[in-house]
Amino acid sequence: MSDQQNIQELTLEEVMGDRFGRYSKYIIQERALPDIRDGLKPVQRRILYAMNRDGNTYDKGFRKSAKSVGNVMGNFHPHGDSSIYEAMVRLSQDWKLRAPLIDMHGNNGSMDGDPPAAMRYTEARLSKIAGEMLQDIDKQTVDFVPNFDDTEDEPTVLPARFPNLLVNGATGISAGYATEIPPHNLSEVIQALIYLLDHPAADLAKLMTFVKGPDFPTGGIIQGLDGIKQAYETGRGRIVVRSRTEMVTLRGGREQIAISELPYEVNKALLVKKIDELRIMKKVDGIAEVRDESDRRGLAIVVELKKGANAQGILTYLLKNTDLQVTYNFNMVAINHQRPDQLGLKQLLTAYLEHQEKVITRRTRFELDKAQARQHIVLGLIKALSILDQVIKVIRQSKNKKNAKDNLVKAFQFSEAQAEAIVSLQLYRLTNTDITALQKEQADLATQITKLQKILAEPKELARVLKGQLRQIERDYGTKRLSEIQAEIEPLKVDTKVVVADEAVIVAVSHDGYLKRSSLRSYNSSTDDDNGLKEEDFLTFQQQLSTLDHLFMFTNKGHLIYRPVYELSDARWKDTGEHISQTIGLAADEAIIQTFAFSDLKQSGHFVLATSDGYIKQTTFADFLPGRTYKSRAAQAMHLKNDTAFVTNVFYLQPTEVAQTDVFLASYTGYGLRYALAEVPVIGAKAAGTKSMALKPGDHVANAVLVSQTGNTAVTLMTQRGALKRMNVQEVTETTRARRGMLILRELKRSPHRIQFMVGPLTTGTNLLIQTDQRQKISLNPMTHPLSDRYSNGSFVLDTEKVGIPVTGYPEINFTQENN
Repeated sequence: MSDQQNIQELTLEEVMGDRFGRYSKYIIQERALPDIRDGLKPVQRRILYAMNRDGNTYDKGFRKSAKSVGNVMGNFHPHGDSSIYEAMVRLSQDWKLRAPLIDMHGNNGSMDGDPPAAMRYTEARLSKIAGEMLQDIDKQTVDFVPNFDDTEDEPTVLPARFPNLLVNGATGISAGYATEIPPHNLSEVIQALIYLLDHPAADLAKLMTFVKGPDFPTGGIIQGLDGIKQAYETGRGRIVVRSRTEMVTLRGGREQIAISELPYEVNKALLVKKIDELRIMKKVDGIAEVRDESDRRGLAIVVELKKGANAQGILTYLLKNTDLQVTYNFNMVAINHQRPDQLGLKQLLTAYLEHQEKVITRRTRFELDKAQARQHIVLGLIKALSILDQVIKVIRQSKNKKNAKDNLVKAFQFSEAQAEAIVSLQLYRLTNTDITALQKEQADLATQITKLQKILAEPKELARVLKGQLRQIERDYGTKRLSEIQAEIEPLKVDTKVVVADEAVIVAVSHDGYLKRSSLRSYNSSTDDDNGLKEEDFLTFQQQLSTLDHLFMFTNKGHLIYRPVYELSDARWKDTGEHISQTIGLAADEAIIQTFAFSDLKQSGHFVLATSDGYIKQTTFADFLPGRTYKSRAAQAMHLKNDTAFVTNVFYLQPTEVAQTDVFLASYTGYGLRYALAEVPVIGAKAAGTKSMALKPGDHVANAVLVSQTGNTAVTLMTQRGALKRMNVQEVTETTRARRGMLILRELKRSPHRIQFMVGPLTTGTNLLIQTDQRQKISLNPMTHPLSDRYSNGSFVLDTEKVGIPVTGYPEINFTQENN
């Protein structure tokens, strides 16, 4: 019946919340985060305490690590032996800790990420500085609590004679909390502590004249003084840690990059492998060989360069793309008064000083009690020796030891402790020499007691003792700074010429969106018509370019696709290439209508874009510069006002050419309009433009061309009935923008001609490539047809019933390398 009464009905949320809350509290306080006072996690504290209790100290021989691990696991830390051994190994690694707390013989891992040897092979003992962490622990300086099975007592914190939390740093991940405290220079931290003792109101700026920043055991160069200040103020901040490198000139004019220091916690072997992969994959041009020449004298990585390579450019690339430079994020969280706190530098220093003041107070009280107890005994012995005969008489008349003690207390008013000391006195102590020694001891004890009482009574005296301890630690263990600090974070701008070899290639872009670059060798070994494209597809761009050039590709849906030439897939000329949809999503009916190549991205020209629904605009080159997402998203080149509209033409010209250029537009129903390009305003990339032509309902712009304002310029028109017409644009009178224009076809009552497309001006020898709605391709030479006036409908060149209605037309590429 009682069991049933103890049954509680609880919701799953309550149970889970309660259990996880307890678990979280445990791992926050008892596992992953260091204590603000001694800078140790529980497992580390238990390792140091157990080894010290076992006499496994720096002044004695090494012992098997397995023995120490078993001792810790059996008495204090009921967890897996591997976690204890891993913690012990880390405490011994001088590339992880600024002041290692354990000396280890054998393989204790490496900067290459190699695992340590098994604990049965290695030997360990406490380091000398670890002894300072445990100094005076036997003088009731810290609180002890029962261990997990109540058979032993263990300390809740160590006395910590030096500021371990800042000197050795900490890293850990807990429930809802993480910590990342970098190592610091012991001398700098102690100087800041001494100054803070004398000036409790000191501000952060003054403290940072002593603690200049982290001091990593692996050295390196720290950049970003603002990040250090922010971290020391709030507990969070960001810095950049860079390798220490040197350019070395070899015989024959070659150079090599010598790396002597790495950022903190960077895996050396993985770094060397990464650099070598960049060399093999030819991600960076100019690296001949990468070698790890590290030995017992220190770290050394050599990146040997090819002759004539851009050494500084390659170094910049490696800093940006490998762990030669890393970002370090401060997150200074520690257990403060049983709870996790994010703290700045002053709070960490103040907490350590408060801990030391308590330790010194408790030690002083312990020593005072001990000295007073001894003084009491000594005074009793001196009194007994002064009345020695009477004391002996009383003792001889007593029945036993207890009776003798009672008689002494009753006869001479000795205390219990004094009587015990007298009856335990050995006969040799009854000499005159020993009386003198006792008198000297009493005088020394009186002086010591006065001194100890002064420490307890006067805060200034306590501070003096604390400063003396800190200065002694600095004298014994202080070292020079290893990490250099630079105020500013140097921006890394990689020169493309470093990443990409300047190589001549043939670049091809097809109407349907296939891109490729091919070597000249591959192109020259193929026939002209063997370009790898599908039968219905055709090239809209083919040119010999450098791998350092840039492509701007415009689609009929108003999108702009940017690609550096070196990012195009390297394919044989007879291969199809890579379709743009593999990286950028385009509509099913979207096609690349125009491509431009540029040697750099510092052009000053204008793009002119015209649409089928009668809009036109000019946009500067600068407005089309690629953004960060150019690889996965097409940029907007022109806003289309409705779903049926499309971009008909894109042109590029210099600002100086605008004043000498006209726009000529032809509409589907046979109207032509000519006006000065200067009337078209220059606007942004996402704008829809201004009215280019006044269109009747059901009409649309077939195409636009740019023509010179001087001389005669011929354009070629194609109608839906398969008629081709060549005419001079000067046949159409120049007016202003947004007019309907003049008829350039003779209107027929039956089956009137409608303009499908217009191209021009074409150069002599350039054929026109026509694609029909049946995906047929027809090539013909417009130059064999005479020029007509604007009232002509041209002459029939296609049998539309056989090949289909013409849809698009492009100048056929007549490519020769010499012309490019």
